[in-house]
Amino acid sequence: MDENLTETFVSAERLYEGKMINLRRDMVLLPNGNQASREVVEHPGAVAVVPVLPDGRLLMVRQFRHPVGRILLEIPAGKLASGENPDECALRELEEETGHLAGKLVRVASIFTAPGFTDEVIHIYLAGDLKKTTVNPDEDEFLAVVAHEPQEIARMILSGDICDAKTIAGFYLLQETR
Repeated sequence: MDENLTETFVSAERLYEGKMINLRRDMVLLPNGNQASREVVEHPGAVAVVPVLPDGRLLMVRQFRHPVGRILLEIPAGKLASGENPDECALRELEEETGHLAGKLVRVASIFTAPGFTDEVIHIYLAGDLKKTTVNPDEDEFLAVVAHEPQEIARMILSGDICDAKTIAGFYLLQETR
């Protein structure tokens, strides 16, 4: 039924190789027989974690995001290292960014961030039974750890104060699992 929607890969040209992303231009054959180019940002994937404290508040991080030019309130997240298991990455990022270890970690979804131009997948986790350790961010990462009540987060999403997609998805996935 969907065969008339499928594009067929023809060729690829590497345009850029970077530390975090690569960029290529693909030529594809369209369902109507015409060819078109598609620019694709290649990304190794990432994890995002919704850490729930024993009192029900959620741990979040505030950090400046250069591409959008502002400080965002987000759930902890990070890029997968080459060949890294997403579960291990989630535990690592949670401890690095919030200074907490998770006694319980459950993957609840894997989402495409922007499938119109990137192959990035973010694996979203819920974390509980948190134990305090030490915050240890990457050397180029500056953030503040904060805790918020779920009702506050819902209000901030609806008001537009929280506009990060992985954070919104993670928050609503948490609501569905409760």
